[in-house]
Amino acid sequence: MSASRRCLCCVKYLMFVFNLIFWLGGCGLFGVGVWLSFTQSEFSSLPLSFPSLSAANLLLVAGGVTMVTGFLGCLGALKEQRCLLMTFFVILLLLVLTEVTLTLVLHIFHKELDTKAQNELKEGMKGYLTDEGLKKSWDNVQKMFKCCGVTNKTDWYLVVNGTLPFSCCSGGMDQCVEEWIEPCYQKARQWLLDNIPSVLVFGVCIGIVQILALIFSLLMYCQILRAEKYLD
Repeated sequence: MSASRRCLCCVKYLMFVFNLIFWLGGCGLFGVGVWLSFTQSEFSSLPLSFPSLSAANLLLVAGGVTMVTGFLGCLGALKEQRCLLMTFFVILLLLVLTEVTLTLVLHIFHKELDTKAQNELKEGMKGYLTDEGLKKSWDNVQKMFKCCGVTNKTDWYLVVNGTLPFSCCSGGMDQCVEEWIEPCYQKARQWLLDNIPSVLVFGVCIGIVQILALIFSLLMYCQILRAEKYLD
């Protein structure tokens, strides 16, 4: 076996291993997204700007794309096809650039995005008395997080004629004597931040694997090209 062929085999199996890890990471992200979706199913009628719902959808999309890309990389490595490898490289490069851009946007414009999300939730509250599904979702949110309103309890005054829903009250009594004072948006956001650190560490590891997969796919593409020229 020539040195060029041995080098190609080495890169091939390294790339396969990294892409297998990449694919498993995608499965993990998708699984966390499914878990988060199930835990938040009682809030499904709320706008997607609600923190935990938006995070669940983001993880589902990211996990699905990562799984498909990882599978494509494994297939390209095993088949040693330049077309598959180049397709994998382009898709993965676009995915990495999208992730970096999204991270920067969330970091730089987080205050503006929070304000926009809160306004959307306040607008959605107006259907509380007419939409049974929305009413049930808001009641479940306020009971679970022990909170009231989006940014404060006064958000409800224009919705329920200057009063508060019973789900704002501790104990849910017929007459509201003592209500929750913490805003739901901040409570849900804090709950998400408390439960997401392990996912973020996992995401950083996946990012490192993505960079390595990019390098190995490019190396393998060059090795196949060199081997083909050698055979010719």
